[in-house]
This record gives sequence, structure tokens and C-alpha cells, in this order.
Amino acid sequence: MIGLAPKKWLAFAAVVVAIVGLFDSVYLTIHHYTAEPVPCSIVEGCEMVLTSAYAEVAGLPLAIFGAAAYFFAMIFAAMALFGRRGMWLLFGILATMMALFSAWLIYVQAALIGAFCQFCLLSAVSSSLLFIIFVISLISKPLPSPERIEE
Repeated sequence: MIGLAPKKWLAFAAVVVAIVGLFDSVYLTIHHYTAEPVPCSIVEGCEMVLTSAYAEVAGLPLAIFGAAAYFFAMIFAAMALFGRRGMWLLFGILATMMALFSAWLIYVQAALIGAFCQFCLLSAVSSSLLFIIFVISLISKPLPSPERIEE
């Protein structure tokens, strides 16, 4: 399992999705520290979610933790893309934790706050996609090694 290697297109897709999540999280972090309202054009409730008691941990916005998670997911996927096979397992562990935490946050928005934030939903989609990419890598057939092709 440590030698787990993704197909290159899966690792590349993971890098792209992680960059989207990183930009989203950095955007929310900047808005938190500048105290500017976040424009909510798709769903109503961004400010309600982003100013709730669930939006911070120890005085830090959840978005800053999301930015760190997406940054490391991007690094792990990029390292796997360039041949560091063990990094894909770290990517998968992180992607799984991110998807589970996103599921919890969707529950919090729906059941406890009663409002949704489109940027939070984008993050949930991004982390879910990272997890799906990892699962696809586990169930897809590995590419044959060059040694086996020549035989």
C-alpha cells in the first residue's frame, strides 16, 4: 500500500481541484480578516454561516485551516505526480479527512445554522472531489510497468 501510485491524470486532476479549494479558502480567510461581507449571489446565508459560532476555532477562521489542508493536498498530489509514490497515500488520508469534515460542515449549515454559504459549498465539493479522485485511484487498474510491457 505504501507504494501506491496514481495514474498521472488522477494526480494532475487532484492538483487542479486542490488549487480551486485553496483559492476559495484563501478568499474566505481574507474576507474574514478584512471584515468585508462576502457577496452571496447563488444562495442566501453566506454572512450568517461565516459569522456563526461554528466559523472559528480558537479565534481562527475555519477557512485558514481549509487553506492549509488544500495546500498540503496540492503538495502531496504534485509530489505523487512527479514520482513520489508514498505521497499519494498521504494525499488519500488527507482527502478522506477533508471530505468527512466537509460532510460535518454541511450538516452544521443545514441543521444547526439553517443557512448555506456558496463558498463553503464550493469547498465541500472540492474536498469531495479530492476524495473521489483518491477512491478512483484505488479501484482503477494500475498502468503496466515498462518491464512487463517488454516481456
